[in-house]
Amino acid sequence: MLSYTYVDNSNVFIEAQRVSAVEVGMAADLNDAIDRRVFNFQYKLDYGKLYEYLCGEDERQVGCAKLWGSPPPSDSFWAMVERKGFEVVTYDRNAAGKEKKVDVAIAHSMTKDAYTKVDKNDSEIVLVAGDKDYVPVIEDLKAEGYRVVVVFWDHAAYELKQAATKFISLNQWLDYLQK
Repeated sequence: MLSYTYVDNSNVFIEAQRVSAVEVGMAADLNDAIDRRVFNFQYKLDYGKLYEYLCGEDERQVGCAKLWGSPPPSDSFWAMVERKGFEVVTYDRNAAGKEKKVDVAIAHSMTKDAYTKVDKNDSEIVLVAGDKDYVPVIEDLKAEGYRVVVVFWDHAAYELKQAATKFISLNQWLDYLQK
């Protein structure tokens, strides 16, 4: 089965730091971490391990593996992520320093690829993100017969988990995915 994987980098990375903050005792629980805006900034994702976990080791089973984000200018991080196996798509932040365009770009790419590349009978679409902005596209793809798997931390939006064909939690892989 081919997998077509779409990763919202900021979403998965920031929430990993929040989950890690709870794990190391910086916050009592996830709600506390969210309320107090607590993150474990020492936690760094290993993108090679993330790619391996999401896509496996057999390149013949990878339809695509795309990762989106908004880097600071001339950040070498994105070249490293490409070396780890991801196709990288970046957008500049807006004047207020906020990430823009990423969710829509991911949803667009998922839909475009579904209708031009993905075989419904022998493929799955994997979304690595946790917010409910993706629910409409997942519902549409499922209605058209596509298998859509959401992979994220336990606290992904309930609606997103429900919309997906399957939800896979990353929480048990927190230590493994750390650099």
